[in-house]
Amino acid sequence: MPIELFEEKKAASIDVPLSVRMRPQVLDEFVGQEHILGIGKLLRRAIEADRLSSLILFGPPGCGKTSLAWCIASVTKSHYIAINATTSNVEELRRAINTAKQRLRSTGIKTILFIDEIHRFNKAQQDVLLPDIEEGNPILIGATVHNPYFSIIAPLVSRSVVCELKALKEDEIAQILNSAIKNKERGLGNLKIKIDKKALNFLSKVCEGDARRALSALEVGVLTTPKSKDGAVDFSLEVAEESIQKKAVVYDHDEDQHYDTASAFIKSMRGSDPDAAVYWMAKMLYAGEDPRFIARRICILAAEDVGNADPLALVLANAALQVSEFVGMPEARIPLAQACIYVSCAPKSNASYLAIDKALSDIENKKVQEVPDHLKDTTADGDALGHGKGYKYAHDFAGHYVDQKYTRSKVKYYEPTEMGHEAKIKQRLESLKKGEQK
Repeated sequence: MPIELFEEKKAASIDVPLSVRMRPQVLDEFVGQEHILGIGKLLRRAIEADRLSSLILFGPPGCGKTSLAWCIASVTKSHYIAINATTSNVEELRRAINTAKQRLRSTGIKTILFIDEIHRFNKAQQDVLLPDIEEGNPILIGATVHNPYFSIIAPLVSRSVVCELKALKEDEIAQILNSAIKNKERGLGNLKIKIDKKALNFLSKVCEGDARRALSALEVGVLTTPKSKDGAVDFSLEVAEESIQKKAVVYDHDEDQHYDTASAFIKSMRGSDPDAAVYWMAKMLYAGEDPRFIARRICILAAEDVGNADPLALVLANAALQVSEFVGMPEARIPLAQACIYVSCAPKSNASYLAIDKALSDIENKKVQEVPDHLKDTTADGDALGHGKGYKYAHDFAGHYVDQKYTRSKVKYYEPTEMGHEAKIKQRLESLKKGEQK
C-alpha cells in the first residue's frame, strides 16, 4: 500500500523511527548535498520556485534520497505518495496516478509520487509512468542506489532531472545527530541526554555516511540505556559500540594513529610479511579509512620497493586501485587484499626509486647537461644546424643495440639488483656492456 502524506504526518506523532521523525521540513534543515542544494544551485532554485519536473535521485543508502523527496513535497505543498518498487505493481501505480489526476482537477494540488528502489520495476512497469510523467502530474521522484543510466529505461531518464547524491561526511552526520538530540518536537530533546563526544564522533565515522544508520543507533542507545540517578541517559562510547554492533578502533584520520597504522602497513609490505600487512589494512578498513588511500599506498610501494624485481606488482596494484573505486566497499576489500598480499610476497628492489632520486639530485645540484647534437630534434631547420647528424638508429644494428653516447658526460643511476626479474635486466645490461668493450 502506498503511504500518503497525511498518514506519515499522523505516524510521526505516534511511534515511528527517529530517522523518519527527523526528516527535514524545509530546505534549510536538509544537511549535505551542497553540490545540488547549495544556494543558487539549479535543483534548489527549481524547488523554491515550485517548477520541479520529474526527478531521479541516486546514491548510497542513508544519504538523504527519501528525506529530500519528503522535503520537496513539504516545501512545494504537494500531496505526497510513497511507493516501494520491491512490493508494488502496475495496478497500484495506475491507482496512484488516477488519484493524482482527480486531486489536481478537484483541488488544484499537485502530487509527488515517490518510488523507492525504482530500479526494481521492470521495463513494462516503468513504461506505465511515461504518459503521465510527460504531462507533469504526478511529479515522479525516483530513488535508487544504482546508476539510473543503466538501471532505468532511457525514455524515463530523458523526462527527468538526474541528480547524484553523495555519502554524507562525518561532520554532516554529527550535525544531524546533534539536531536529533536537541529537537524537542520530533527528536529526543525532551530526554536528558549526556552524550560523550567520543561516542558522537564514533557514530559519525562508523556509519560510513549513512544518516539513517547513525540515527537508528542513537535512538536504540538512548531508549535502552538505564538512566542514572539524576535522570539522565549517559550515552558513552561503550553504548555507541553496542548500539551499532561495532567496536571502536583507535584510529584518527588526521593524527598519530592514522599515520602510525599506515606506516606499519607500508613497512610490513616492504618487509615481505603479508600477514602483518593484511592485519594493518584490515584495521584501517574497519575504522572507515578510504579504500583509495590504501590502494594508493600499495601502488607507491609496488613502484618504490618492488620495482623491476616484479613489474607485475605495479600492474596489479593499479588494477586494485581502479577496481576499488568502481565497486566500493565492502567488496573493495578483496582486490585490495589480493594486491597487498602480492606486493608483500614479491621480490624487492628499490633500484628504480634510488635512480630517480640520484638523477634529481644531479639536476638540482650540478650543471645541467645540454642535449648532444646527434640526439637533438631535426625538425624546424635542425638539419642546417647539424642536429641529428651522426645519430645511430638502434634497430639497424644487430641485437637492436648500438654503442653511442646519450649524455655529454657519463652518468650512472640505475643499479639493478639480483632480485627477481631485475636479475635478468642486470644480466642483459652487463652483456651489452661487454659487447661495447669487445
